[in-house]
Amino acid sequence: MPRLTPILIALLLWLAPSSAQETAKPELFQEMDEILTELSKFTGWKAPKKVDSDTITKDGLKQFLEERMKEIVKPEELHAEELSLKKLGLVPKSFDLKKTTVDLLTEQAAAFYDYRKKKLFVLDTNATLTQKPVLVHELAHALADTQVNLEKYIFKGKSDDSSLARQAVMEGQATWLMSEYIMSRMGGSLTKSPEMVDVMSRMAGSSSGAFPVFDSVPLYLRESLLFPYTKGFAFQQAVVQKLGKEGFLEVFRNPPLSSQQIIHPDKYFDKVQPTKPPLPKASTKGYSGVVEGTVGEFDHEILFQQYGGEAEAKLARKWRGAEFRILEDKKDKSKSVLLYASDWQDEQAARDVFLLYKKVLQGKCKSFELKKESEAELEGFGDGAPFVVRLEGTRVTSVEF
Repeated sequence: MPRLTPILIALLLWLAPSSAQETAKPELFQEMDEILTELSKFTGWKAPKKVDSDTITKDGLKQFLEERMKEIVKPEELHAEELSLKKLGLVPKSFDLKKTTVDLLTEQAAAFYDYRKKKLFVLDTNATLTQKPVLVHELAHALADTQVNLEKYIFKGKSDDSSLARQAVMEGQATWLMSEYIMSRMGGSLTKSPEMVDVMSRMAGSSSGAFPVFDSVPLYLRESLLFPYTKGFAFQQAVVQKLGKEGFLEVFRNPPLSSQQIIHPDKYFDKVQPTKPPLPKASTKGYSGVVEGTVGEFDHEILFQQYGGEAEAKLARKWRGAEFRILEDKKDKSKSVLLYASDWQDEQAARDVFLLYKKVLQGKCKSFELKKESEAELEGFGDGAPFVVRLEGTRVTSVEF
């Protein structure tokens, strides 16, 4: 699906508690040369002579976010992203994407590397214990930026599932290097203790009630924020185990194409490409296209979990590809239509998804009326607007006004 979320998240490149009120110590920055030297040993990349750095206040961070959002996101793009999330049923119809994104990232951020100014910022409210890991993570980004222009890299991907995969490469690699640095301080290594990846991933994915905004946002946004760090971390571990130091640059030169390749690294190594099932046809006279893209395995996992449960979410593992397009009424912007098509591992998987999609429709509509139901077709009205869902072999399609 269209995905500004990873691009916005890319502004802030580490999730760490930022609730303590201790002023960041300037001497923290004196350790940067030593950290970069260590990171250089892990990657084989030459460390930059200097990385500009400074502290930033919480208010300054919020202002930075608001200004950067204006720079990189056009109003029509923000509208398209919000409409897509709502039409697919991933957020409520009253959801305000812009405000929530700024509030969420302001709460979550402990530091960030500004890839435009080539400058690293640490929030001046960080607790001492969190400062050094945060600094290591951001310096990992700065080091990668000397090899690959991170701004071009993240924006080169389409604003869909592929951009989430690219974000997972960036964040997963920085998280891996931060974790390897910590392990090396204790005389260990992730390459020798791969079980630590699971432990550290769970730690990164834990909120522990410390972040009220994070805990209150829809499941999709929470998981979108965590995915690049947790799944990207595990992906990078698989890359290092298979390719060694060569893998650090390889994932930038030949980035994964989908969230599926991040979740299942073997599909990245085997170069398994997503299929592109044709969208269903519908009478859309008077409508114009707003956005189109890919609905990835990650998107389906969250969608199925939200309207089904943990067991249903596992169906997403049988994803082969999915496309969507959203059109709006030219005269009445409150009216739109979703064209959706997904392709699955086999006919049984597609049938299971077809049956589950009925729950999805019921869940995202306040009123639900079924007019026709057969083994291969659902037809009815959701909130007074017509829908048709069809099962055709390994494909499930839907037209939703």
